[in-house]
Amino acid sequence: MRTIIVDDEKAMHLILKRMLAKLEEVEIMGSFTDTAAAFTYLNTHEVDLIFVDISMPRESGLEFAARLGENSQGPKVVFITSHKEYALSAFEVHAFDYILKPVVQERLHETVHRAATQIHLERAAEANREPALSAEARISLLGGIEIGGAQRIKTKWKSRKSAELLGYLIIHKGRLVSRARLIEDIFGDMPQKNAEIYLNTTVYQLRKLLHTHGLKTHLHSESNHYAFNCSGLSVDILSFEDGCRSLAVINEANLEQAMELEQLYMGDLFGDHVYPWAWNEIERLSLMYSAFTRRLCVALLDKGETNTAKRLLIKLLKHNELDEEAHMLLMKTSALQNNKDALNRQYLQFADILNREIGIPPSLEVKSFYAQLLSGLG
Repeated sequence: MRTIIVDDEKAMHLILKRMLAKLEEVEIMGSFTDTAAAFTYLNTHEVDLIFVDISMPRESGLEFAARLGENSQGPKVVFITSHKEYALSAFEVHAFDYILKPVVQERLHETVHRAATQIHLERAAEANREPALSAEARISLLGGIEIGGAQRIKTKWKSRKSAELLGYLIIHKGRLVSRARLIEDIFGDMPQKNAEIYLNTTVYQLRKLLHTHGLKTHLHSESNHYAFNCSGLSVDILSFEDGCRSLAVINEANLEQAMELEQLYMGDLFGDHVYPWAWNEIERLSLMYSAFTRRLCVALLDKGETNTAKRLLIKLLKHNELDEEAHMLLMKTSALQNNKDALNRQYLQFADILNREIGIPPSLEVKSFYAQLLSGLG
């Protein structure tokens, strides 16, 4: 059991540590001289058992336990005190046990054994109650990082780093990633010791969040390595990549499927979160989306669905206003709609963008294409 000690007397820390060290069930995680430091630690670490003094300055052990009691899944609290008169108050704040000083080894052993037994039973029950994986369970990384069903409800992340960690592991597609690599890529701007602490905290936060979605078992750790197993989940970037490969040729037979696939791309990978380690992947998926959408628009124009093609091309140009092929397809769309004014505006707009952004005129191919479309309109 992961255990901490909270007592304003450091001598009591030494006594309890010596006694608890004799009990196999106990792993001492830390000791604190005030409840504020202990509470901060509990916000980022899982603890099963707390030994706490009642009479302490600033906040008493009873007040501390009352705060912990707001969380029904919190650790078990055992009061260590010299005062018998606090017994009733102790159990009013749902204390697990109440031990009088001086502490006797046999009495301490009895408390620890009971706590270990109860925690074991509670964990077994909790495992059976883990939220069922919804048939709609999905993870979205395009346009932002979200966990949930088809409704795409905004995820309540405990920290930005926990969202980043999930994205990082998913990008590695189930491969184990070392702690050293995670620290370098995600926490590289911190001192080594701080980075290690923050990684532990971030993994803990992510596990907690995944548990609420029935996904806790998908986060795997082994020998200082981590991985995220996407099996059985709907992950938008994986579905998008697979779809682009399977729809290398888009025609009337798979046009509807291609339209559904295009809608998956809600925005660039991770949305507004541009992580340095992800730049290459963001660019790769962006180029894949552009190429796919251009193929889709060609198929739509061949079928005469000019309005749909125009809408997708405008969306694509917002994504990359220098996409020459998309501008040419948009000009072709206006020509197919017999709209000479729109064709002229689109050509001039593209010429202005090129001049403003990179100081060059449209290519000879674009000029020739534009002239050909104009002549076709008479």
